[in-house]
Amino acid sequence: MLTVVVLTATVGYAQPGAKKTEKKEKKVYPPGSAWRLSYPLGDRIESTMDTVLLDYHREFVTALQSDAWASTGQFTGPGIDMIYFNREQNRPFYFENAISHWVPTFEKQKFYNVYIPYTQLTYKWGTGAESRTDHLRATFAGNVNRKVGVGAWFDYPYTKASYDAQSAKGIGFGVSGYYTGSRYEMQAFFNQYNHLNKENGGITDDLYITDPAQLQGGVTKIDSKSIPTRLSATHNRLVGSEFYMNHVYKLGFWRDITQEGDTVQKQEYVPVTKIIYTFDWKNYHRLFLDADATEAEQFWENTYFTAGSTREHNRYWTIANTIGVEMVEGFQKWAKFGLGVYATYEIDRYGYEVEGMDERPSDPTGEGETPTGLTPLPEGYEAGLGETRHRLWVGGRLAKTKGSIIRYAADAKFGLSGDVLGDIDISGDIETRFRMGKDTVRVSAHGFFRNVEPNYMMQHYVGNHFIWNNDFGKIRSFRAEGRLYIPWSKTELRVGVENVQNQVYFNTRSLPQQYGGSVQIFSASIDQKLRFGIWNWDNRVTYQTSSNSDVIPLPKLAVYSNMYLYFKAFKALTVQVGVDCDYYTRYWGMDYQPATMTFQQRGGGGEDLGNFILSNVYLNFKLYKVRAFLMYSHVNQGWFSKGYFSLPHYPIDPHQFRLGLSIDFTD
Repeated sequence: MLTVVVLTATVGYAQPGAKKTEKKEKKVYPPGSAWRLSYPLGDRIESTMDTVLLDYHREFVTALQSDAWASTGQFTGPGIDMIYFNREQNRPFYFENAISHWVPTFEKQKFYNVYIPYTQLTYKWGTGAESRTDHLRATFAGNVNRKVGVGAWFDYPYTKASYDAQSAKGIGFGVSGYYTGSRYEMQAFFNQYNHLNKENGGITDDLYITDPAQLQGGVTKIDSKSIPTRLSATHNRLVGSEFYMNHVYKLGFWRDITQEGDTVQKQEYVPVTKIIYTFDWKNYHRLFLDADATEAEQFWENTYFTAGSTREHNRYWTIANTIGVEMVEGFQKWAKFGLGVYATYEIDRYGYEVEGMDERPSDPTGEGETPTGLTPLPEGYEAGLGETRHRLWVGGRLAKTKGSIIRYAADAKFGLSGDVLGDIDISGDIETRFRMGKDTVRVSAHGFFRNVEPNYMMQHYVGNHFIWNNDFGKIRSFRAEGRLYIPWSKTELRVGVENVQNQVYFNTRSLPQQYGGSVQIFSASIDQKLRFGIWNWDNRVTYQTSSNSDVIPLPKLAVYSNMYLYFKAFKALTVQVGVDCDYYTRYWGMDYQPATMTFQQRGGGGEDLGNFILSNVYLNFKLYKVRAFLMYSHVNQGWFSKGYFSLPHYPIDPHQFRLGLSIDFTD
């Protein structure tokens, strides 16, 4: 019977004059969505898919990770944001602060809900046989059904760097998954990274950049790779892992719903209360190596355990369990907000291993005999320093995430035991929107109050070149910040003030020190976009000031300006072509210490960093699901850009041709 039907259909199709079957229209799927998680309860925060073309080139320029980015120069190398209000909180494993911008963190983790599998492959490279930079990244997301989704990513940056002994590379990967049922939800991820960078300590003489003719007998050209550096056999390797899972069981009721045009009565489950359990495990270790005794003797003031070489191994792990209960926003008309409470029990441990530490006995009095070539041990030294800590937190969250007039969120966390006893961390956000003409104006405010214990590694540390054992008091900080966004004029204003008391910072000897007074930081910025047809000019200006630049140094003014043409060609090709410039005023900047991967203050005073322009010429374009950029970075080298040092003795990259390609393989 089936054969007859098939033959009949075939003959009918072949007959002359037979009516042709209409071409089936391709089904159009709605775009996917993405979200991040809040810590620790795992509430969703709306995020974006990585498909934006505008300023796509910028992420591949190390010095443009911020409008005032201070770094050692190489791609994925240590760096710190000198726009104070953009800085992240210090991380428990202090070494990670220097590279947290480049490695996976909880705050960056994304989950995707897509109707068809989403695969994105990105490859960027900078030309030059001896200074080549490559960055390969792949992202995958797919849904098994409406309730189950999975994801994965892989990241491989590598650079030979523009200056000697400064190469860096990393391998990172992660997997994630979620289940969103009527009564039960689960979200989980595992991330791993392995990051290695050589430390060159900066160049030996700044004249190689500012006036090479003076060092080369009148010759002005110089190969950046031939500039001598202070270190050549020093490495830092960081390895980190995190496994996080969030489970939610929802208590609620079923109610009838009727959709327009649907005669069938349907039901939906309305959650009233969530019972939440969260598990978070992190494990980090850092390896610091130095194999040149002569360089080490000149670079570091003290050497405590081995004079010929240095091998340090620092470890940190933590496990946090959180149990919470949350009333769901909107389950009834009167339930205008969500309210949750939780308790977190955390256990963690720090450990220090230094080659030669076991062979040298503790001598806190300094009366014993000091081995040849080594420094007397400082007072307070404890052999085999390390500690396991147990801590208990309680907290709560009040949030209103729906509504057209006002939205807000307030979080509070209190330490009940261990070294966090008495810790307070309170933060809040509020936003309102109102119509002005045909557009909606947004006004928002953010603030926090913190009274927290300093990072453990600021209190206790043992290394071959640095040892300290401190008893610092809690750090108190208060911030208030407001924002105004006007769509019709494309204007965003941001003003904020912060007061910090008992700030802990690294002094001129690379040792942590606590300032007992208060430091006030004021910041104001404007982001203004101008557009006339296809011509665009985007400008962002930030003014900031610190009441004590010896404790918190900042450039007073930072400017990013971007002029470009943005248009569509041949109906399918989107193009952005232009030139951008970055500038910040001269200030007495911070120094970088490779042995502890920290940024420290400098003695002497004055203003010797900044006051140079970094300019790039670029072409970004997108054709269907392919994005690409062509760029000549630091095109103005030597012209309004002579003393281009990001940190003392650390110049930014010289001019280079760079390219990038990103393909979305979604069907």
